[in-house]
Amino acid sequence: LVGKVASYDRASAVFTQQPTDLVVVAGQPVTLPCSIPGYHGMVLWLRDGMALGVNRDLSGYPRYDIVGDHSKGEYHLLIQRTEMQDDAFFECQAIQAAIRTRPARLTVLVPPEDPVIMGAPVVSLRAGDPLNLTCHADNAKPAASIIWIRNGQVLNGAMYSKTLLRDGRRESTVSTLYLSASNIETGQRITCRASNKAAPNGKDAVVTIDIQHLPLVNLSVEPQPILEGNLVKFDCSAKANPPVIHYRWAKGGSIIREVSGDTYEVIVDHSFFTEPVSCEVTNALGSTNISRNVDVYFGPRMAAEPQSLQVDQGSDAIFNCAWTGNPSLTIVWMKRGSGVVLSNENILTLKAVRQEDAGKYVCRAVVPRVGAGEKEVSLTVNGPPTISSTQTQQVLYGEKGQIKCFIRSTPPPDRIAWSWKETVLESGTSGRYTVETVSTEEGVISTLTMSNIVPADFQTIYNCTAWNSFGSDTEIIRLKEQGTPIPFVPLSLRLAVIIGVAVGAFLALIVLMGTLGAFCCARFQRSKCILKPILSGTAKGKRLVSCKREYNIADKVCNETISCVEHWKTCLTILSDLK
Repeated sequence: LVGKVASYDRASAVFTQQPTDLVVVAGQPVTLPCSIPGYHGMVLWLRDGMALGVNRDLSGYPRYDIVGDHSKGEYHLLIQRTEMQDDAFFECQAIQAAIRTRPARLTVLVPPEDPVIMGAPVVSLRAGDPLNLTCHADNAKPAASIIWIRNGQVLNGAMYSKTLLRDGRRESTVSTLYLSASNIETGQRITCRASNKAAPNGKDAVVTIDIQHLPLVNLSVEPQPILEGNLVKFDCSAKANPPVIHYRWAKGGSIIREVSGDTYEVIVDHSFFTEPVSCEVTNALGSTNISRNVDVYFGPRMAAEPQSLQVDQGSDAIFNCAWTGNPSLTIVWMKRGSGVVLSNENILTLKAVRQEDAGKYVCRAVVPRVGAGEKEVSLTVNGPPTISSTQTQQVLYGEKGQIKCFIRSTPPPDRIAWSWKETVLESGTSGRYTVETVSTEEGVISTLTMSNIVPADFQTIYNCTAWNSFGSDTEIIRLKEQGTPIPFVPLSLRLAVIIGVAVGAFLALIVLMGTLGAFCCARFQRSKCILKPILSGTAKGKRLVSCKREYNIADKVCNETISCVEHWKTCLTILSDLK
């Protein structure tokens, strides 16, 4: 009977439900069906050929269970929380019936772990540097796909790699994104999204970009332009990441220690126009320094002081005078006492100077509506002495008289001599005559003093001559009796006096004409002797000799062809020219 039953069972045992290939996400439950109605023998489940248990006893696998109606032959395998080890082939066997289901592949999908961006949540980099972001999604089956997203837009160009784990089933994925410095901004948020079939919506990791930079500094100055002596304010505004640590102020390279904040107030002078004020702002990355000059209005200030010059006659004299001022200034060169503008440049050049060019020169600078300044220099011209004296000087008869000779000479005169008649006196006393020489800032004054004026002194010609290494000069001086005040006289008496004087003058003229001939010869001879020691070898002396030859004036003045009066007139003319 038993043998018949067994034979029946084998003949009638048929699987009405068999497991099929399934795909499941790890952690989810799954049921593999197996139904053999009317079969009462042993049922065995196998995973990759390994028996899990007999009938409903799967005590070795806590997550596994046999479910279904036993009376109906249902031996369904329930996996409560699928794991990677469940990724296998399963089959159901009826042992006594010697039949089995076809192997069914259970594929377990594993979502990637939450992606991780290296350096997140904030990645800091220095301004100007490119950005490299790395995101990895591990332990996924199949390997995760990674995309980068910014502002809702997918960023292309990322590099992608994956690594198979030791279990031979799961994989880890790494993606690297490169962005140039010009393609990133601070505060941007970039998303790394990893997905696979187990996580089709993906998992996200977000990083915020923090671009760090040196302080960005703006230095303002108010008000501008400003007149020297007024208050200005410097405002040093800075943007920095990381934040500002401290401020440092300087002027013209010198630290201003009493100021440490972001503003600086000061009363400005001309130096702020050329010496900039700087503000240095520092953060953890370093420092930024910015400077500003102030548009200060100020009057002329000497930058290059001109120097007085001493040059030889005929040479060039070059003065250099430099001023600074703001706004732009005007320079004028003039000679003191003259209104003629010689130059509007810093440099004044006087070509082939003469002695009359000597004097004071003024370099004047004017800043419109602000101020003016000037500097005086002297030009000294080396040359022969120049004598300037009154040719006729007055003295009182019977009193002490003086004749003055004023000499300008650069270099100073080596010798000064007075000569009259047969006498030459350079210094000291000779008879009634004394010579004294005094130096002043303007030149040299040589004074010839006569202790007692006599009538002959009014008839004498006096020569003042000075020499230096460049030459000499001579001046001829005459004496004139100084008049006395005229007392009040009645009109009738004054008319009688006038008539008497006129008659006397007429008679005197007749007498003079008679005696002039005899007098002129001796007079001319004396004049020639007076001139001889002074004029010998000089240009004026040569002119006298030439004149004597032209008029045939010999040592004996009077001859048959030329009267003595004419000789005397000629002599006076020559002497007048020699002045």
